[in-house]
Amino acid sequence: MGMAGTSTDEIAGERRQLINVAYRLLGSLAEAEDAVQEAYARWYALPRSRQEEIVSPGAWLTTVTGRICLDVLGSARARRERYVGAWLPEPLPDRAEWDHGHGTDPADQMVLDESVTMAFLVVLESMTPAERVAFVLHDVFRYPFAEIAGVLGRTPAACKQLAASARRRVGVARAPVTAAGQADAVMHVKEAWETKDIAALVDLLDPAAVMTADGGGMVGTVLRPIEGGARIAQYMVAIADKAPGLELLERSVNGVPGLVAQRAGVVMTVASFDVADGRVTRIWAVRNPEKLRPWARDG
Repeated sequence: MGMAGTSTDEIAGERRQLINVAYRLLGSLAEAEDAVQEAYARWYALPRSRQEEIVSPGAWLTTVTGRICLDVLGSARARRERYVGAWLPEPLPDRAEWDHGHGTDPADQMVLDESVTMAFLVVLESMTPAERVAFVLHDVFRYPFAEIAGVLGRTPAACKQLAASARRRVGVARAPVTAAGQADAVMHVKEAWETKDIAALVDLLDPAAVMTADGGGMVGTVLRPIEGGARIAQYMVAIADKAPGLELLERSVNGVPGLVAQRAGVVMTVASFDVADGRVTRIWAVRNPEKLRPWARDG
């Protein structure tokens, strides 16, 4: 059937799903919003007669958004080669804690689940653009390969192979840490950091832990990952010594417990953690102010 009965509200209602798809594909809320806006612009640029021929506007918008994201991913590799330091995905606040009261804010439309944790998004970054699109659309959003083929311009069988290759990059998933276990580890890291207790931090960090920071060349931070629990502990204490007045807050980051560092009410850093066997194995610290805009209290 056609879309003769499809209202403007129904078309606009697809936006939440599209934002969720685009963020997982791009790892950037700002780029996700731009991709979705472009998809809507293309929809409204269609003649009414063409719109009426489209059986499922939602599927059409998803396909177009996916193609736009694929193009962005292709150009992003070159841009990230010029990026100053490590590039990390944009961290997401919890809507309940950081609701700005703006119903149209893209951060307010995100579904926070295991597919947006920093650990998962970092793995997605290791995939080719085509692998990422096939994997996210199929394994996360359960789109059939026949539809994904329309996004990638490949056969369903080829899309299935791409998703399988991406799945191997994800590797064998270990048992997820409970929210309580993650929160407990983060709380102890916060306490040790605040008291500048290097010994306690070393005990909380896995000996092979890695800390990656993203300042984008806009703020000072390490340009390369710091490896080893002892070195990370020393670096964290050095930061505390150089940043008087920095307040640490336990907050949900991409749906899991993390830490937010702020000074005079302004968020300076958002830190995500990966925990295994009670010890922190990875720390991702985002300091690039352009990636912290959703964390501004004034929206």
